[in-house]
Amino acid sequence: MISLKSGLAKLFAKRIYRMVQKWANNPIETQEKVFQGLIADAKNTAFGQDHDFKNIHNHADFVKQVPIRDYEALKDYVERVVAGEENVLWQGIPLYFAKTSGTTSGSKYIPITKESMPSHVEAARNAILLYIHETGKSQFVNGKMIFLQGSPILTEQNGIQLGRLSGIVAHYVPKYLQKNRLPSWETNCIEDWETKVDAIVEETLPEDMTVISGIPSWVQMYFEKLQEKTDKKIGDIFKNFNLFIFGGVNYEPYRAKFENLIGRKVDSIELYPASEGFFAYQDKQGEKGMLLQLNSGIFYEFVKADEFFNESPKRLTLKDVEVGVNYVIIISTNAGLWAYNIGDTVIFTSLKPYRVIVSGRIKHFISAFGEHVIGKEVEQAMKEAVLNTDIMVSEFTVAPKINPEEGLPYHEWFIEFENEPKDLSKLAKRLDESLQRQNTYYFDLIQGKVLKPLQITQVKKDGFHEYMKSVGKLGGQNKIPRLSNDRKIVDKLLYVN
Repeated sequence: MISLKSGLAKLFAKRIYRMVQKWANNPIETQEKVFQGLIADAKNTAFGQDHDFKNIHNHADFVKQVPIRDYEALKDYVERVVAGEENVLWQGIPLYFAKTSGTTSGSKYIPITKESMPSHVEAARNAILLYIHETGKSQFVNGKMIFLQGSPILTEQNGIQLGRLSGIVAHYVPKYLQKNRLPSWETNCIEDWETKVDAIVEETLPEDMTVISGIPSWVQMYFEKLQEKTDKKIGDIFKNFNLFIFGGVNYEPYRAKFENLIGRKVDSIELYPASEGFFAYQDKQGEKGMLLQLNSGIFYEFVKADEFFNESPKRLTLKDVEVGVNYVIIISTNAGLWAYNIGDTVIFTSLKPYRVIVSGRIKHFISAFGEHVIGKEVEQAMKEAVLNTDIMVSEFTVAPKINPEEGLPYHEWFIEFENEPKDLSKLAKRLDESLQRQNTYYFDLIQGKVLKPLQITQVKKDGFHEYMKSVGKLGGQNKIPRLSNDRKIVDKLLYVN
């Protein structure tokens, strides 16, 4: 028997499906309307005046007037907004700053405006509603849903609220979900992650959990604590749990582990949210790729990844992209980000409608657990760790160890030394402490005991030389990547050594 709530969810899902189809079936026109709206709304801002928005009529004009920027290049404008100045990147001042780990200068402050905020909430909601429309499954709305996220406690700076994106979004949970949503507000506000997960376990154990959502590494920790406490599979604890919603990192390395923990397969929905915008979500269970959000105040440009570092790479709009090509995604938004490089690369899996998968980062990185560690951070950590010592490092690279034989996962540093240190554990400790100082995500994962501190594996003398020779990349401009998000390099490195 279908409950009233379940029946209403199906009706709402049908309505949202029709609305989504309207813009998804008219993608080029939709994006053109978004583009013209953004330019018109921002023409009198400081950024709009500096870049002559009044004389931008089309994408070609925009390319001439507005260069591609990353956060560092936009930072001078952002700092004016942080200081409380109005009408800098967008009309007025932002509602929030989403504070994230920075690339080269500590924390980043990503603006969220009253115009951009709704899309962060509606996209996640619509992903669930399209799942209901496609599958006909709606009974889960009667059970409890858990969203593992950051603390909703916000601070204030010059009249602008400041917090992590997931904590900000927690303030916008629709009223019809409030009674079904866990954890409680009090538990959600616990800063210490391990304490928080213990509290979540206690709160959820007696409940009929039907939907569980979060970054896979965090959810895995929650599942393991549940299993440790009950000695049961998650599917036996929560018999009606049939939908897992995730985003932030690639789920595939976790899938086998999850299915073992749950004891059966469950449906899943992949999301592509970021502080800069909610870009895509999975709209079909049987399709590879997520539906690109074209009607959410975001104008997209794409640059072929293998051309990105050319002097003047060609900036493509949606009408020019192809399936199977790796693109750097560039965004302009109603939060005041202009021709902004978020660092992600995507590949289109479909053009009717436009669906993408996230293929990685334009620069090498590790984010197997959502930590977003970049090359500069590991290089800085090494610099600090060997300072005032007699340690000399020939070469190194870093990779995640996702499924160790025992204990928590960790980052594994493969280091070739000129002179072997007397105390490897001391060096590892200094490296780890530096990385935690630089990267708040990594700090949280260590403190929350999702990761254990990094471990060092010594590489024999000339080991990297032999590796590069074995893969045909010895000499020239070829370099060992400082870090990778998988173990392809280090597995080969270990093999040749």
